[in-house]
Amino acid sequence: MLTAKIKFEPHNSAAADYVRDRLSMFNSAATGRSDYYPLNIFLRGEQDEILGGLLGYVWADWLFVSILWVDEQLRGQGHATQMMDAAEKYARERGCHSAHLDTLSWQARPFYERRGYELYSTLDDYPAPHKRFFLKKKL
Repeated sequence: MLTAKIKFEPHNSAAADYVRDRLSMFNSAATGRSDYYPLNIFLRGEQDEILGGLLGYVWADWLFVSILWVDEQLRGQGHATQMMDAAEKYARERGCHSAHLDTLSWQARPFYERRGYELYSTLDDYPAPHKRFFLKKKL
């Protein structure tokens, strides 16, 4: 019989990647869809430093944007719009029909709604008194 023990390893990114890969393999087997494409777009400064980025992936005809961030000094200059445009263009090129993401009540919900994203669910008290919003968009 196989034995196992639970270990808390918050900084073991290799093990986390291994678990993600195994779940992806399971999902592919269950759905017949192995078309997973990581999506990492970066905003870089003159010294090649990272000043912003969009992280996500394309899978099964959907774009998922997990993180969109721009350095405070560069906000309001259109960089987030350009990164979202690039991500959505890439998703369309990969055959995606829709996109989804989530954002918190103190973050960028109006930005996404201006881009055509629609609210489909809300998680209250995340953390209290804030909310987490789940949005989607047809591409």
